[in-house]
Amino acid sequence: MTHPQAFQDIADNLSFLDDWEDRYRYIIELGQGLARLDEAERTAANKVNGCVSQVWLVAEPTQGENAPQLRFRGESDAMIVQGLVAVLLSLYSDRPAREIAETDAIALFDEIGLREHLTTQRSNGLVAMVNRIRGEARALLN
Repeated sequence: MTHPQAFQDIADNLSFLDDWEDRYRYIIELGQGLARLDEAERTAANKVNGCVSQVWLVAEPTQGENAPQLRFRGESDAMIVQGLVAVLLSLYSDRPAREIAETDAIALFDEIGLREHLTTQRSNGLVAMVNRIRGEARALLN
C-alpha cells in the first residue's frame, strides 16, 4: 500500500535530520501549520481518551469515487502532540475508510524512528489517537 505524498514528504524530511532536537523542532513546526478547531468542536465526543494532553479529533465522512472516505482535523494543547497530530493527519486524512482501517501508523512511526524518543505517555497517547482514527474508519465501513 502506498502512503500519501504528504506523509512520505514528512518521513523523508525526518530522515535528513540526525539530531533529535531538530526532529522535535520539525514536528512542532508541522503542528503549528494545522488549522485550529472551532471552540464548538472541542467537545467530549471529539476528545481522544488515553492522552495525557488534551487532543481532539474530528472525523468528516465523504464519498470518494468508489468508496467512503474520511477527512480528519485535529488539535492538541501540547506542541509536540500537535505535531504528532499533523503527522497522523498527513497519513490518514482524505483516504478511503478501508485503507485507513488497514494502515498501522504505529509500525510506520517505528519504521521511520519517530517513536523511539517519545516519552511513554506520549507514545501511549499516539496509540490512542491511532486507535481512534482507525476505529472511526471501521465504524464507517460497518
